[in-house]
Amino acid sequence: MADWDYIIVGAGSAGCVLANRLSADPDVRVLLIEAGGRDDYPWLHIPIGYLYCIGNPRTDWGYRTAAEAGLGGRRLLYPRGRVLGGCSAINGMLYLRGQAADYDHWRQLGNPGWGWDDVKPHFLKSEDYAAGAPGDEDHGRGGEWRVENQRLRWDILDAWADAAVAAGIPRTGDFNRGDNEGVGYFKVNQRGGWRVSTAKAFLRPALGRPNLKVETHALVERVLIKAGRATGIRFLRDGAAEEPRARRGVILSAGSIGSAQILQLSGIGPGALLQTMGIPVIRDAAVGENLQDHLQIRCAYRVTGAKTLNTLAGSLLGKARIAAEYALFRSGPMSMSPSQLGAFARSGPDVATPDLEYHVQPLSLDAFGEPLHDFPAITASVCHLRPESRGHVRITAPDPRVHPEIAPNYLSAPADRAVAARAIRLTRRIMAQPPLARFRPEEFRPGPGPEDDVALAEAAGRIASTIFHPVGTVRMGSDAGAVVDPELRLRGLDALWVADASVMPAITSGNTNSPTIMIAEKAAEMIRAAG
Repeated sequence: MADWDYIIVGAGSAGCVLANRLSADPDVRVLLIEAGGRDDYPWLHIPIGYLYCIGNPRTDWGYRTAAEAGLGGRRLLYPRGRVLGGCSAINGMLYLRGQAADYDHWRQLGNPGWGWDDVKPHFLKSEDYAAGAPGDEDHGRGGEWRVENQRLRWDILDAWADAAVAAGIPRTGDFNRGDNEGVGYFKVNQRGGWRVSTAKAFLRPALGRPNLKVETHALVERVLIKAGRATGIRFLRDGAAEEPRARRGVILSAGSIGSAQILQLSGIGPGALLQTMGIPVIRDAAVGENLQDHLQIRCAYRVTGAKTLNTLAGSLLGKARIAAEYALFRSGPMSMSPSQLGAFARSGPDVATPDLEYHVQPLSLDAFGEPLHDFPAITASVCHLRPESRGHVRITAPDPRVHPEIAPNYLSAPADRAVAARAIRLTRRIMAQPPLARFRPEEFRPGPGPEDDVALAEAAGRIASTIFHPVGTVRMGSDAGAVVDPELRLRGLDALWVADASVMPAITSGNTNSPTIMIAEKAAEMIRAAG
């Protein structure tokens, strides 16, 4: 007799949702496996704590990309959560669904049931939208996934919003009604100034159920497959291997890096790659291909006469005041998400829906993890929402402890380089508008230089970094090249599902965490219906 009905691999943004929904049936026994530890590190709960969690082996896998030709050969830090809550425990906390057109595109790509009208109820189901009015058809109330207004505003960001309006971008108070065009403050997944992760929102309320067990510090080696059916998993902990079994099936929710790696280690992936690793090929499939990510171009400007985090946190006294404000009121800079003000805009008149997203920050630094600059400045990061560049994730050894190769291939598509040039030009146009004139903005990244498309694309590559939205490596679809079908079942095998951002056929036009939660909600319904 199998030990469990379902085994879920990965207690991150999707896995915690699945564990809650599947274990809600008392007759179903669920095992949730997490490679990281418990979410008992204090910085996981304080919004500004992402600074101490990204790159920290206690909470982050510590990946780096391969050398990226489009970024001048740089290798980027590639954070992925390794803790209960996964990336939702270390990310930017921004609540964004993307555009209705994204999901209608998924449907048109051969994924019936994934159009906007199909997925919207799954967003609403888990949402607890603090600003929503009773009867608001676009937002849910009372769900697990708390959405609140930010607890801090900045004069310089208010002026930037006015400048964006002057440049032709409309003002909006809500990016989540299907059309996200506009400029406004992001809504965040927080409750009273504390971060909300999926571990807090979905997993913690379910931990008392006798039919749910959570195993931490358990590194999955492979899925066990017998006669074309997933029967369980093999995981390593403290030097010993364990092999729990699943009666109804295995669900991979380890993310676009982890799920692809586990499948390849299990013999499901590009046949030639697996053969070079000495792994028997169970199914030759395009696992690990189709990697997509948002690349942010971090344009930065010196300003005069503005309050910014650079100056507020530039002294011990300033840091003390920031800490006191958070301790007393749960507000101030320690309650900040990495980005406060956002904008969704079109890079040109030939674009049907916004293809650029701004994350505007009252700070500047050379690179993540480096100190803030010692002068007042702001950063207007802008990313191409629907890049054409495609990369891959490929194992480099038949060992789950060895990181795979992550090669996003940023700016490899000519269209992406053209949009990068447009994005820098639009940013400069916004910064030149009258509402910002009193702050005398002076661009220092990328700085003055030739302004033709080629030069601007090269400049973008010098200052750009990932915004940590990898998707697509276990693509869903109805075509022969898809890895999973629209019900998220592994094509050609039984009792094996994938439910996380890796199944997205195309990246959403916005941050990807809440769409991943939606995928898990929909997956739970489909898996329950399958019996």
